[in-house]
Amino acid sequence: MTPHAETAGVSGISIAIPLALLAVLSAALAVETGLVNIGRRDAALAAPEAVTIAPHEFEYRDATEYFRSGLAVDAPKRRASVRMPLTIMKYQTSLSEYGRCVADGACPEPEGRGTASGGDTPVTGVSYEDALRYAGWLSQRTGEDWRLPTDFELAYAADDRFPDDALGVDADSKNPALRWLADYEREARRTASSDPAPQPRGSFGLSRTGLADFGGNVWEWTSTCNKRIDLDKESLAGEPDPAGCGIMIAAGRHRAPMSTFVRNPKGGGCSVGSPPDNLGFRLVRQAGFFERIEDFTRRVVTDMIGGAILRGVQRNDDEG
Repeated sequence: MTPHAETAGVSGISIAIPLALLAVLSAALAVETGLVNIGRRDAALAAPEAVTIAPHEFEYRDATEYFRSGLAVDAPKRRASVRMPLTIMKYQTSLSEYGRCVADGACPEPEGRGTASGGDTPVTGVSYEDALRYAGWLSQRTGEDWRLPTDFELAYAADDRFPDDALGVDADSKNPALRWLADYEREARRTASSDPAPQPRGSFGLSRTGLADFGGNVWEWTSTCNKRIDLDKESLAGEPDPAGCGIMIAAGRHRAPMSTFVRNPKGGGCSVGSPPDNLGFRLVRQAGFFERIEDFTRRVVTDMIGGAILRGVQRNDDEG
């Protein structure tokens, strides 16, 4: 590349970046000042306390159940790299927070919770559908978009607190006794809590990412549908639509596939394994349009600057 062409390329980048940022900031200002109306809802309720999980890499084992030759095998584990931050409720939805939705007539009463329960304890006795109703109500009242996390997102947020449900048996082993023994030992570790009663916020500590109380005695609904894959078949099933799924993943000290209508896990509805102590939930906040543009712009600029620096270092090395 000639010096003139190189200078022209750098000049183009130096002009394009400020123009892009100016366009984004101008659009955001127009929305904030009301010059442009994009259908924002009036915020009548303060948003719940949340933490933003910074982008990082983590080990994730798929929530799908895998089978080979009719025997269960461990789901694959991979190292996932997430580049987008995730905003999620620091605590599980509390009884008092959920009570406001009940008072508005948008949510049903939780099952099995007496009036003596403290308002800062997690709401339990709620089904998957109840959690969806609350998410819709909270979104309307705060003017923000709240939804249930996927199993992947919850694992990403919980980090060191998220369980690994692997049996640890060689996938090629055809000895059913080994799987029976491994499954027996795993279920023995999943014994019910000595005190299954929901505890006040903060009773079960924080993850490395700042998420509170995950892995205590409240399992959390996710929007991930329970799925089974037979590895002996040539084609693998696609990701099922949660809207038509009857069994969803609830995550806590272990994963538990649960029927969407179940409020009390002890009363049935768990498709396999030990039932959870309680069923509750927390929500993630979906980033707004301009938040996504801002984050995208930041990552593009960072990549461009990093690439330019790397090219400069390489050019200097070549010249040397």
